[in-house]
Amino acid sequence: MGSLLLLLLLLLLLALLWGVEWAQGQWSAGGERAGIQGQGPRINIQAPDPVKVQEGLCVLVPCSFYYPWSSQNNYNILTYWFRGEGDHRTATLVATNYYYWNKVKPEIAGRFKLLSHSTNSCSLSITGARKEDQGAYFFRVERGNDKYNYKEKKLNLQVTAQPDIDFEKPLVSGQPARLTCIVWGSCDGKAPLFSWLGDALDSLRSKIKNSQVLSFTPRLQDHGSNLTCRVKVPQAQVSTERTIRLNVSYTPQNLTIHICRDNKDHSIKQCRGPGVMTNRRSRIRRRKRKRKNRGALKTVQNASSLSILEGQALRLLCEADSNPPARLSWFRRSLSENDTILSNSSTLELPSVRRMDEGEFTCLAENYLGSQLVFLSLSVNSTPHLQGPSCFWEDKVLHCSCFSQAWPVPSLSWWQEDQALRAINNETSMVTTKSEGPWANSSVSLRWGLGPGLRLICKAQNAHGERSSAVLLLTGEQEQGSWPLVLTLIRGGLMGAGFLLTYGLTWIYYTRCPGSSSRQN
Repeated sequence: MGSLLLLLLLLLLLALLWGVEWAQGQWSAGGERAGIQGQGPRINIQAPDPVKVQEGLCVLVPCSFYYPWSSQNNYNILTYWFRGEGDHRTATLVATNYYYWNKVKPEIAGRFKLLSHSTNSCSLSITGARKEDQGAYFFRVERGNDKYNYKEKKLNLQVTAQPDIDFEKPLVSGQPARLTCIVWGSCDGKAPLFSWLGDALDSLRSKIKNSQVLSFTPRLQDHGSNLTCRVKVPQAQVSTERTIRLNVSYTPQNLTIHICRDNKDHSIKQCRGPGVMTNRRSRIRRRKRKRKNRGALKTVQNASSLSILEGQALRLLCEADSNPPARLSWFRRSLSENDTILSNSSTLELPSVRRMDEGEFTCLAENYLGSQLVFLSLSVNSTPHLQGPSCFWEDKVLHCSCFSQAWPVPSLSWWQEDQALRAINNETSMVTTKSEGPWANSSVSLRWGLGPGLRLICKAQNAHGERSSAVLLLTGEQEQGSWPLVLTLIRGGLMGAGFLLTYGLTWIYYTRCPGSSSRQN
């Protein structure tokens, strides 16, 4: 009975051992094991993913693997590297330690080598890398009936045609910078030879320009220029280079204001704004656009002044040379400490300029490196507005006056027929003129030559226009009443006569013309 129990325990132990063996791997066609977890096969590729190598150069990929061999397996360990996504039957063999294997292609043979014959090394050496070598590689091991493809972790090879340029930090105008020219891969022998070329390096010494690491201070004018790293590998007879376009950040520069307004030849709708310039191409596009807007677009610099007629449409376009592009906004200076924000874009629209719009306008351009302001002083002009003239009699003297408002302040003059009455005092006439702010007033007193039919004219004039108004003397001297009252009575009589005439003609039309009543019915 005891021996039977012992036999059962032995059978149970064998079943447990078989379950552990099954959990470590499963058999595939041909007796090969697939991937397993835990203490099963594993591989450690001690290199970045992907592994980079420059075309024509060399690279060493350190690698180790593990496989749970049976203690009774005394066969030699055969190792292989394959390229491709299939299994070992369809993938391309590139390297093996099996000396009798002759399936490596001639263009591959000798360039891929396994470096060690130890029991757990899978390190791979690649020389004279070619573009067609790029791809995914997997490792395979065989020992007797134990065969395994390590596909859970592959070697991804990337073959580059040019070196890389690494920036320690973004380039900022006026701040020191360090750039490194990186060559992926190396070969035994002399170190690669480096050289730097570019307009930004004109002031540097040759020793600095012939180093792998370049130290220089970029300038504003270096933005958008080309910089080249040239590498020569003597032992591999490889010479290659990489050219980049420098991206130099700088504070807003060269702020300008473009003015577009209505005139007799151009409409404000024809103007298009330049906005923000960040490179040479955009500057060329801006110049072409300016030529199209010629005549309607005017460009001014800081602290400029502009005069415009009241009622005209005005568009102000702010332009800044900046990298990164500046945020543009318009505001107006006021007597208080707080400025009034007018626009949060590069464009400020004034559809109809008013007198109250006169003052200083400011465009602000800012990015994370700094800001800059540009100012424009706006003055609003107008054509004369005339009030009068009004006249009255006093002691056989005709007194007349008129008022005008405009900016710049208008000049007033009096005319009798086609003859100007000068601002002098004598026995015949006396002319006086005064002005205050945009207002001007003038008066004239006439003593002689005041017969019926006298036509007296008041003229207001400035650089932007002229207005005139006249009075007509219908009777002789008036000793009582006022001249405006006489004119009012005459105008009232004429209006009454016109009304009676219209009414009479309408009555005749409807009573005398035949058929008018029937048409009305």
